Amino acid sequence: MEQNTLKRRGTGLIGSDAELASPGFTLYAPLAGNGRVDLVDLDGEIVHQWHLPYRPGRHARILADGSLAYNGATLARAPLFAMWRKYSGGSMARYDHTGAQLSEIRDDLAHHDAHHYDDGRVLYAAVQPLTGADAARIQGGVPGTEADGIIWSDVIHEVGPDGAPIWEWRAVEHLDPAKFTLQPHYWREHWPLINSVYPLDEHTVVASLRSVSAVILIDRRTGVVTELADRDTVAQQHHATPLGDGKILVFDNGTFRTGESVTYSRVVEIDAVTGEVGWTYQDSPREAFFTPFMGGAQRLPNGNTLITEAAFGRIFEVTPDRQICWEYVVPSFTEYPDPDTAQVFPGISNAIFRAYRYRAEELPWLR
Repeated sequence: MEQNTLKRRGTGLIGSDAELASPGFTLYAPLAGNGRVDLVDLDGEIVHQWHLPYRPGRHARILADGSLAYNGATLARAPLFAMWRKYSGGSMARYDHTGAQLSEIRDDLAHHDAHHYDDGRVLYAAVQPLTGADAARIQGGVPGTEADGIIWSDVIHEVGPDGAPIWEWRAVEHLDPAKFTLQPHYWREHWPLINSVYPLDEHTVVASLRSVSAVILIDRRTGVVTELADRDTVAQQHHATPLGDGKILVFDNGTFRTGESVTYSRVVEIDAVTGEVGWTYQDSPREAFFTPFMGGAQRLPNGNTLITEAAFGRIFEVTPDRQICWEYVVPSFTEYPDPDTAQVFPGISNAIFRAYRYRAEELPWLR
């Protein structure tokens, strides 16, 4: 009998309603894969595949010109702390459909998300070390769990196509440690752990801060922060994405949710002005949908939402009235190829960071 629980429950295409599902192809990168990126159709069949030089430093997506933007884990430096290897990056590159590299920006302190603009600029999160008095200012977390006395603090960079600096924002300079405290279950090795960055408009960046459970807006001109959601609204959330209508779509993981004894994930729309929560998706029963870390949500052209239950490789699509119309479980189960990561996350996994759906016209090279 199959001993892997996820395999036993079923992989590949679980179900599809062709009349309700948004047309197109779904892109994902197995995190424990060695640089493999898959594109599947609505029947769950692989129609294209890339084999790239690095395992994912989180995810891949398609740009307006049809090229693949891919964040790769270079593993070029020793882990800063045990969990670092899980989400470290290093290579922010573009590839054509054959896997040929078109451009690359390197930063071995980069991690998690990187937003690739269509003109070649890249907006991404990285870290810098805090020691002494600066580290002592950071509040919360498990006492004594710094990384050899260091707290690694986030920095957001924007660079040009040639890697030249354009803009920089340092958390330690603009976040109040007394307000943005580490939640008590977190080790004090990384603060505030930015897991997504996205331009809201010309002067504003929206960022998701996982280890303090907050979504913030950053004024690029001043560095000043507006808190859009705190731990009374979200819990260990990911993928804060502007929808263009004054709303921000957020994958709310639900780990250590305030006032709740049951863990469950949900997807929410948050008003970018008022912070009010609007449209929400959660399962029934609510605990049936949950990923303790990672996750994503993409609003599709027909109004549906593509959701990534990341830790378990599950991708599903829901209509505005919350009806599931497409479901797929990543069938690729592998072990992390590098020993540092495999030691912290042993065993086989089909986890992905997030998935995206693309229309055929966005993939001009696809036959």
